[in-house]
Formats: sequence, structure tokens, C-alpha cells
Amino acid sequence: MKGTVTWLSGRAFVAESGSGHAVVMDGPPDGGGRNIGLRPMEMVLLGVGGCSAYDVVTILEKSRQKVSDCRVELSAERADAIPAVFTRIHLHFVVTGEDLNPKQVERAVHLSAEKYCSASIMLARAGAEITHDFEIV
Repeated sequence: MKGTVTWLSGRAFVAESGSGHAVVMDGPPDGGGRNIGLRPMEMVLLGVGGCSAYDVVTILEKSRQKVSDCRVELSAERADAIPAVFTRIHLHFVVTGEDLNPKQVERAVHLSAEKYCSASIMLARAGAEITHDFEIV
């Protein structure tokens, strides 16, 4: 996996992935930014959500669950000191589908958290408390 981050101006950067995708990152105005893109730590948090949602949907589909939607609502706390690492992250999955089995959804969330989601497992090993729950709509 490779990527490049290039400074634009002020506190704005363009991040380009090895797969050819790009996103703008920026800081808040009080830190010299113009607020034209995501903060880098927001990208880390969203990466955790994307990684875990990918796992949950894949596991549910392999379990022959009829999933029509999956959303992850993320909330996080960071340390007050520098470095302001994540200390707590909560992932709330909202899963929609036809005749979804709650045990299968619970299993998918658990497998993502404990075995498959590299992003959340990496942050947990670094000391962040990561919790999960779900609801079926």
C-alpha cells in the first residue's frame, strides 16, 4: 500500500492513494487552515468506520443475510495532551434488511471487532478503548 500527501497551501494537503484516489485534508481556521477538507484524524476515524462496515456487510452477505443498508455512526474521544490520540471510539451499526437474524448481525460486528478490522484492532492495540453495538431497522 502506498500513498502521497502533497502540501497545497496554509494547512491544506492533497492525499493521493496508490489506487488513484484523492482527498483534500485541511485544518481549522484557528490553526491556519481554511476548513476546505477533512481533518487528518477525522480521516482515521472514518477509516475505522469504513473498514468495519466493509467487514460487517461482507460477513452478513456470506451468511446469506438479506442486507439492504448498513450505516456506522462513530463517536470518539481524544486525549487532552499531545499527542491527542484516540482514547475511546464507539461504533454504532444500523443495519437494514429483510428478516435479519440478530445473532448473525451480532456475530458479524464481533468478528469485525476481534478478527478482521485492521484499523480498529490497530488502534485498540495502541490503547484506544473501542466499543460496538448495533440495531436492526
